[in-house]
Amino acid sequence: MAETNLAVLLRTMEPVLFPMPYGYAVWAGPVPFAPFATVAEAEGVTIVALLSDISAAGMTSDPWARISLTVHSDLEAVGLTAAFAGALGRVGISCNVIAGFHHDHLFVQWDRRADAVAALKALSDV
Repeated sequence: MAETNLAVLLRTMEPVLFPMPYGYAVWAGPVPFAPFATVAEAEGVTIVALLSDISAAGMTSDPWARISLTVHSDLEAVGLTAAFAGALGRVGISCNVIAGFHHDHLFVQWDRRADAVAALKALSDV
């Protein structure tokens, strides 16, 4: 069952860091691999995928770390995004969020991934 209580969400969010870097690219035409996510914008389709797939397809991207929160957060829950964005912002880490039906997926600078996980775990301990 999806959780809406912010205190429970923070206490049980259990961030999981994926070991491989991801990337962002704008893609035209059929995507030759399975992206993690796509976002259709007026300027083109943004894809989020493993950086190795983006590179193999001839595109470039900065490396991003994917951190997924394992708690099943309700899409109507209030405050979770603000809480983790604030915690990351206080340590100077930008965060791009993709909300799935079950989980939130955070993308942070690859070289700051360990700091991001530490900030999220500290938020869970409050």
